[in-house]
Amino acid sequence: SITGETVELLEPYLHMEDYNLETAKKVCGNVAGLCSWTQAMAYFYSINKEVLPLKANLALQEGRLAAAQMELNSAQIQLDEKQMELDEVQAMYDAAMKEKQALLDDAEACRRKMNNATALIEGLGGEKLRWTASSKNFQNQIIDLVGNVLLATGFLSYSGPFNQEYRNLLLQLWKKEMDNKIPYSNNLNLTDMLVDNATMGEWNLQGLPNDDLSIQNGIIVTKASRYPLLIDPQGQGKIWIKNKERNNGLQVNS
Repeated sequence: SITGETVELLEPYLHMEDYNLETAKKVCGNVAGLCSWTQAMAYFYSINKEVLPLKANLALQEGRLAAAQMELNSAQIQLDEKQMELDEVQAMYDAAMKEKQALLDDAEACRRKMNNATALIEGLGGEKLRWTASSKNFQNQIIDLVGNVLLATGFLSYSGPFNQEYRNLLLQLWKKEMDNKIPYSNNLNLTDMLVDNATMGEWNLQGLPNDDLSIQNGIIVTKASRYPLLIDPQGQGKIWIKNKERNNGLQVNS
């Protein structure tokens, strides 16, 4: 019920220096309460004057919102119905596409099998000669296996103390003794027979030189049943053995 006129009449009092709660308390507690209330009511009026249009606008907008919400709910119902229809059609489409893809996959699998079978049939004709040659080569390897093993064991057992030249000489003498008695491979490579490339590469990383004599020495050290005597003026063999056996509890006495 406060009007603008009332607040306007009250303004001169509100701006007086002694019109405040602290001064009024000194006079009378009831007066202090009345003073504080009049100030609060004037402040409320100034705020409420701005709030009332906002409240009216809020009510208007809430009415519009309610109408819009009703339209939205109606549209949402229609959308849900159409979505259900769309989901049904989408499910039918997905099932049809899945069946189509399965048929395409089966056709592609059949095509691959047919191509592989054709290639296999065509390749078998060309592989016949190679298989025949390989079979003959395997038979020769089986026949020569006894002599090759004999040469390899002789190399491990007796060639350790000698240099490369004398080792080759020993090998030639052994082959001469075996001629027409024990079959062996004429192109026998003892290094390839007794060690693989991966092992040789590991030895090289551990410090063993990659020349033929050093590789043969490595084979004798690792394959022979007796302890090897290493004549090693350059210390390369010593370095290699230390690196090779570092993780195996090697004990060095010098």
